[in-house]
Amino acid sequence: MNKKINCIILDDEPFAVKLIADYASKISRLNVLYADSDVFKAIEVLNTESVDLIFIDIQMPQLTGIELMQMFNQKYNFIITSAYPQYALQAFQFHVIDYLLKPITFNRFYQSVEKFIRWQESFQTNESSEDFLFVKADRKHYKIAVEDILYIEGLRDYIRIHTNDEKIMALENMKDILEKLPSNQFIRIHRSYIIPKNKIKVIDGNQIVMKSGMALPIGETYRKLVSEWFR
Repeated sequence: MNKKINCIILDDEPFAVKLIADYASKISRLNVLYADSDVFKAIEVLNTESVDLIFIDIQMPQLTGIELMQMFNQKYNFIITSAYPQYALQAFQFHVIDYLLKPITFNRFYQSVEKFIRWQESFQTNESSEDFLFVKADRKHYKIAVEDILYIEGLRDYIRIHTNDEKIMALENMKDILEKLPSNQFIRIHRSYIIPKNKIKVIDGNQIVMKSGMALPIGETYRKLVSEWFR
């Protein structure tokens, strides 16, 4: 079964919101988390939910689409819905999948969603999805072997993935990256640390010593979880 694509629809025109939401309801892969014109409510959803795709207008009263894309700096995938073609060049500096000019037909909307799905699938391989982690960093896409991950460190709005060979900084949050990892192989032990279970050497009081010798703290919130797993 294909994974649902969580999306947000953001437009200052109520008719446009209704039309795009109606189009989205006709495509079974799309799961609309928010459809309206309030930029700040949309940001709340982005900060609490795992969002794959944002349909966004350029000209909005609170924040323009360009300003919003600048705020998130390559973190999300966007499809522009605008009546103004002159913003296309500027918009494509960001992670824009397509640029839909209003009035938007269902056929054009469908083609755009299919383009996004094909783009997503281009990063898939015949190998098990649990063998690799795909992350965006420095406007590149990294394919990281799960087995090579030593631990993941949370740094405010970024994460640092420590592997056998390198450290990769990505604009990602700990909640979303944990969802992308195979749950039977990784555990979160602290607000700032996710570790692979097979690289644990010993639990020593309120810290975990990894096979590499690195000692990482167990956060108070996560002590019960760690204790139950270890038992």
